[in-house]
Amino acid sequence: MKNEITEKIKEVGIIPVVVLEDSKDAKPLGEALIKGGLPAAEVTFRTEAAEESIRILSTEFPEMLVGAGTVLTPEQADRAMDAGAKFIVSPGFNPTVVRHCIAKGYPVTPGVQTPGEMEQAIEYGLDFVKFFPAEPAGGLPMIKAVSAPYTQLSFMPTGGINKDNVKDYLSYDKIVACGGTWMVKGDLIEEGNFEKVEELAHEAAEIVHEVRG
Repeated sequence: MKNEITEKIKEVGIIPVVVLEDSKDAKPLGEALIKGGLPAAEVTFRTEAAEESIRILSTEFPEMLVGAGTVLTPEQADRAMDAGAKFIVSPGFNPTVVRHCIAKGYPVTPGVQTPGEMEQAIEYGLDFVKFFPAEPAGGLPMIKAVSAPYTQLSFMPTGGINKDNVKDYLSYDKIVACGGTWMVKGDLIEEGNFEKVEELAHEAAEIVHEVRG
C-alpha cells in the first residue's frame, strides 16, 4: 500500500467498517464520523448502495479517508476507485484482485489469516495487510506470533474488535489501525441515529488519542 495512505490510516487509528443499504445515509454518516473525530470509512461492497455511497462521501467530504471493503473482483475494485475510493480492502487473499490492484496502482490491503497467505502478500511486495477475522483467528497473540518471522508486515485487524479490546490491539507497534463496526452498526444507520454514531465515533477517537497520544 502507498505509504501516504497507510500513514493516513494510522493517523485515524480506528477505521469504521460500514454497510450502507441506502446511499441517502452516506452524507449524514460522513458528517457524524467527521464531527466525532474519525474522518474515515471502509464502505463494504456488499450492497447495491456501496458505489454511490463512496461517490457521495468522497465528493462531499474530500478531507475524509474513504476506502472500499469486501472487494472480491477486479471489476469491483475498478468501480470503487472510479467512485473515489482511496484504497481497496478484501476479506481474503485473492491473487487476481491483488495483481489487478497493483497493476492499476490502487493501494490494496488484502485479508490474511495464515502464514502462507502472509508470505503471498510479501511475495507481491505488500507490507500492510488486513488480519481477518481477527478475534476468531487468534487475535493479538496470533499477530504477535507471526510478527516474529514476518517483520516487514504490519496489520489492520478487523472482526471481533470492540471498544473493550481495541486498546490492546492499538498498543502493539505492528498494528497500523483496527477496523471496527461498533460505532456504525446497521440499526443506528437505519434509524437515522447519527447523533449516537457521532458519540460512539468520538469515544473511539478518544481511545486512539489515549493510546497513541
